Amino acid sequence: MAPSLLSERANLRDVSPMIAPSILSADFARLADEAAVVAGADWLHIDVMDAHFVPNLTLGLPVVKALKAATDIPLDCHLMIENPDRWAIGYAEAGAVNVTVHIEAAAEPVKLAANLRAAGALAGLSIKPATPLEPYIEILRHYDTLLVMSVEPGFGGQDFIVEVLNKVRTARRLVATGHLKLLIEIDGGINADTIEAAAEAGVDCFVAGSAIYHAHDPAAAMRHLREQAERSSAHWSVGRTG
Repeated sequence: MAPSLLSERANLRDVSPMIAPSILSADFARLADEAAVVAGADWLHIDVMDAHFVPNLTLGLPVVKALKAATDIPLDCHLMIENPDRWAIGYAEAGAVNVTVHIEAAAEPVKLAANLRAAGALAGLSIKPATPLEPYIEILRHYDTLLVMSVEPGFGGQDFIVEVLNKVRTARRLVATGHLKLLIEIDGGINADTIEAAAEAGVDCFVAGSAIYHAHDPAAAMRHLREQAERSSAHWSVGRTG
């Protein structure tokens, strides 16, 4: 495992709540500037969609490479694409700190996790709102992050699906008992009204798009979300990450 990856995995231990602004809600004509306005973010979340796995087409590898050169914020690439076994490694090689694939699309998820790590990235596994967590618990032992979708993947600005927090609670218990060693991330509908419930359930990293980029002051909105998450997650601290 590369030294940089070892360092990144160590940095996830006992981490404070992380905020990952979603560039999907930014101005695509000014992506470098939009990354700059959220300086101080823990990760910059990039939704890659292929118009096949989800009914939308967004950013791809060339844009990720350009953003990597334009910002010091670690890139968190969420691949909502078919055949991630073929394409995901390129995002790791481009310098993304975390590359997340969907269990619904990966053909060989254990092998893919190993390949992502070998390419220098953390390996993330995502599940849609209707996908149960339990069948994939042993596969998650090979991953560094779990991304729980709290909206249907494909478009920004959707309403938060509160029922997915049951999956977060299950994953948090498994992390606390040592069965899993990973960071729990949530994506979809995160804002000032929903982040506290997500934090209380056990989320470590919060992807927020409209709540940050559609705010009058994105940096202030990001700070406020972090403060809310810190307050709401204060009652649990054991087993945050492995």
